[in-house]
Amino acid sequence: MNAVFSVIFILSAAVLLVLDPAEFLPALLDGAGKSATLCLALLASYAAWLGLMQLWEESGVTRGISRLLTPLCRKLFRTEDKEALSAIGMNLSANLLGIGGAATPYGIKAANLLEKGKNAHYSSSMLFVVNATSLQIIPTSVVAMRVAAGSSSAADIILPTVLATAFSTLLGIALTMLFIRPRKTAPKPGPTPFRSPRTSGAEQ
Repeated sequence: MNAVFSVIFILSAAVLLVLDPAEFLPALLDGAGKSATLCLALLASYAAWLGLMQLWEESGVTRGISRLLTPLCRKLFRTEDKEALSAIGMNLSANLLGIGGAATPYGIKAANLLEKGKNAHYSSSMLFVVNATSLQIIPTSVVAMRVAAGSSSAADIILPTVLATAFSTLLGIALTMLFIRPRKTAPKPGPTPFRSPRTSGAEQ
């Protein structure tokens, strides 16, 4: 990815130098200033929400949210691993708040734990789809970017984001359940009937 962005930057710089050399340096400095402003806005937003999540974790709120999400996660991801279910719950909680950076570590932990289960392919695929579609109630990162860009109504994005991500998440879950079947638990074999040696010899 770094190579791709490097190539794009070099090509863009070359085109600008050919078409309008006088604007190259001002455009470069202006882009750097806007990038710094955006990074500071995102840093402030992430610091506030991550601090709130840390407070929730220490006060037991996140454990409560994870317990509430556990029955749904158990059915959706087809796993009984309590540690994996807890990580998934934290991952979903962070995604609901639109904090992708905070959700990533929990998602990685959940993926590593799900890989050890009997439904690894199905569970991992479902986790990938849920994180890719990422249902969000409060799109924190997007709101912060709109504020940094000078939007007068940065929060107007909340309702469209909820509707769009809810539709994409439900559709992704439905397609995953349709095309990737979880492994069914094999029935336990019943007790083998006892056959005495005399009976076996008589039958022979």
